[in-house]
Amino acid sequence: MKRRSFLRAGAGALAVASIPRLASRASANDVVDVTLRSSPVFFSPGPSLHFSGLAYNGTIPGPLLRVVHGQRIRVRYVSGVNVPTSIHWHGMLLPNDMDGAAGVTQPAVRRGDSFVYDFTPGPPGTRWYHDHAFSLASARGLFGMFVVEDPNDEPADREFALVFHDVPKWSSVEAAMGGRSAAPMSDPMGSGQSMQMSQTQMGDEVAYAAHCINGAAYPHGKKLAVHLGDRVRLRTLNTSPTQTRYVRLAGHELVVTHADGNPLAAPVTVDVLRIGPGERYDASWEVREAGAFLLQGISNDPLESQQAVLFYTDGMENAPPPGAPPTVDGLRVFSYEAAGGVGAQTKPAIGARPAYDFSLGGGSWGSPRWTIEGKIWPNTPKMHVRRGEVVTVRFTNTSDMDHPMHLHGHIFMLAEVNGMPLLRPLAKDGSLVSAKGSATWRFTADSSPGRWLLHCHNEIHMNDGMMTEVVYID
Repeated sequence: MKRRSFLRAGAGALAVASIPRLASRASANDVVDVTLRSSPVFFSPGPSLHFSGLAYNGTIPGPLLRVVHGQRIRVRYVSGVNVPTSIHWHGMLLPNDMDGAAGVTQPAVRRGDSFVYDFTPGPPGTRWYHDHAFSLASARGLFGMFVVEDPNDEPADREFALVFHDVPKWSSVEAAMGGRSAAPMSDPMGSGQSMQMSQTQMGDEVAYAAHCINGAAYPHGKKLAVHLGDRVRLRTLNTSPTQTRYVRLAGHELVVTHADGNPLAAPVTVDVLRIGPGERYDASWEVREAGAFLLQGISNDPLESQQAVLFYTDGMENAPPPGAPPTVDGLRVFSYEAAGGVGAQTKPAIGARPAYDFSLGGGSWGSPRWTIEGKIWPNTPKMHVRRGEVVTVRFTNTSDMDHPMHLHGHIFMLAEVNGMPLLRPLAKDGSLVSAKGSATWRFTADSSPGRWLLHCHNEIHMNDGMMTEVVYID
């Protein structure tokens, strides 16, 4: 029998979620050397909750990686798992051969082999890393947060990294890949997705055994201490293979300052933070009263009550925290329209090409096909670009499911949502395209030559074909 490690609740690398600031000085001559080893792990985020997962350096999530913007990182990845793997550096602008898309920018790494990633991480902000070898290894635990610190950021009194992740029931993953899953949707009442659906279950839904933050299901995780008067910064990441998160901090409003690690033109104040798969948001709040406060994912899934973390002020660690009902009705929910504003009369950027117009579809019961223009990757239509061009792409979603579309190696401007131009386009690397809705992106083709993937970050949809490529032709 092969030796397997065992992770107890809260024992992951992010059990201590507080982030002290690094030194502000960094240069290109500074190199951070890291070794990441993947291995099987018996993951237990709480009593009677067990999962045969995969982990980087023995923890789910993997180690929190941090550099100051301008530092270089050299990561030696060593595979100890029986499936092909690679590491994608999500949200990074980096050389194409460092992007980590197995079979596209590098060969997959097999058990016992290694690969060295060497690049200068950027832009600054909350980024992340995860497997990208189309073997669903990310859904089993191969992911972690990566913070590229901006020396110009105003420091908070307390800063926390919060990785939202799920423990899937693997039989439902296999059923979802074939379009035959009986798992119901779990979006909270009042959310856009729940209101758009005309049926209670879809063939691509995944059922989960637990919903976690930083390696533990509530109340088995580490409690987080804050002090009266603190300004607290939260770096949030949703690594769920399929589900959008609706996150609320009881008794407090959240001021959202960054989307996918990139500063918003104007902060937006909300009661509920909506985070699509792969998205990150930085939000701050002020500790104005003593007590214990639950930051909680809310939904119709009864397990969702376990996806929470407790903040407490001095002496209040054992105080009973108020909960949140499984609804967002009447609350200010973060949206792209709220963050960007609506009503602008936009014009094509100078030098913009005619838009690529992609229809997103598929997903009929019993069908393992999620499509772009009716085709599945690698037969989907590609975007051929020349360096320096300003490129627009419009997605029209004909399906009943939201699609969190993600572009490798570029930062795009989200310019239009459901036919409404944004006054302040949002700098992002992924955005939800709502069911029966649309979205328009604009980006400059200024990355290194090569093939850059563009795909749905719902792992079922991506593996079932909803992916294309941006291909540099010069």
